[in-house]
Amino acid sequence: METPIFEKKNVLVTGGAGFIGSHLCERLLKEANVICLDDFSNSHPHNIDHLLQYPDFEFIKYDVNKPIDLESFDELNKFKLKFQGIQEIYHLACPTSPKDFEKLKMKSLWANSSAMINTLDLAVKYRAKYVFTSSSVVYGNATEEKSVFKETDEGVVDHLSPRSCYDEGKRFAETCVETYRQVYGIDAKISRVFTTYGPKMKLFEGQLIPDFIINAIDGKELTIFGDESFSTSLCYVTDIVDGLVRLMSAGPEVKVANLGDNSIVRMVDVAKMIIEMTRSTSKVVFENPLIFLTKKGAPDLTYVKDVLSWFPLVRLEDGLEKTVNYVIANKEALLFAYNGNRK
Repeated sequence: METPIFEKKNVLVTGGAGFIGSHLCERLLKEANVICLDDFSNSHPHNIDHLLQYPDFEFIKYDVNKPIDLESFDELNKFKLKFQGIQEIYHLACPTSPKDFEKLKMKSLWANSSAMINTLDLAVKYRAKYVFTSSSVVYGNATEEKSVFKETDEGVVDHLSPRSCYDEGKRFAETCVETYRQVYGIDAKISRVFTTYGPKMKLFEGQLIPDFIINAIDGKELTIFGDESFSTSLCYVTDIVDGLVRLMSAGPEVKVANLGDNSIVRMVDVAKMIIEMTRSTSKVVFENPLIFLTKKGAPDLTYVKDVLSWFPLVRLEDGLEKTVNYVIANKEALLFAYNGNRK
């Protein structure tokens, strides 16, 4: 028996107030009722303030590391969950802060274990399609010999390192998704997301680009945690969101997909572009790498081009300009959010 869909499908986004999650919620509102779960441990209400006015959007402050009973929330009655259930689940909730990594270790561990079980159990209950945002870290560090990764590549990760709760955690999380596929027959998919940037990134968390912009505006030094050779691929957030939505709509035969930009850029060049865009007098300086920053490579996009007809469209120059404009327009609110989180 088919679950009735009254007007719009019901979609759950965990970590929906985060950087990528808030952009995803905004995109999904065009076609769905959106339930956003977040506990603000790694995000901020500022990201979703503009969405609260929409009747098809509902925010629930909740820690997804605890079992989830959506039908216990009265504010979700309007979505008729008891009759319609949930059609799609995007699981994004996971700390990603390089600077706060040590403080958030247990949160990372739980996000990649208990939160996986809780959200996958929901997918089984509602026979919902499921997309998990994994990370390119599952491939291990990029090397001179190997810096471009295919979905079929097997990564090498130190499962006892100081950051294994995230790196090996993501690998275990992927195992959870595949095991639930095999045992329960749900359509559950894995997106391996490479480095992403754009508006709504948190400030002063070691994410580099938003910090570069703030410091360039203030005429302060732009710090790169590494040397001049430190490089990565950079994909604009709306391209990643488009990839996630396409992955969700793909057939059950599509299990794993790389999402990211397939060109690698030096961060010193990105910093200089931002200095130029902001007409700043700032200089670039280098410091020791943060524990959370791995040497990430770029995705091989052959498979996703074929099965999802997806390819990143936003040029780096255009994406950086949009991000610079957002930070300038929202600087005070962003700094307030940052200082509030620091109390």
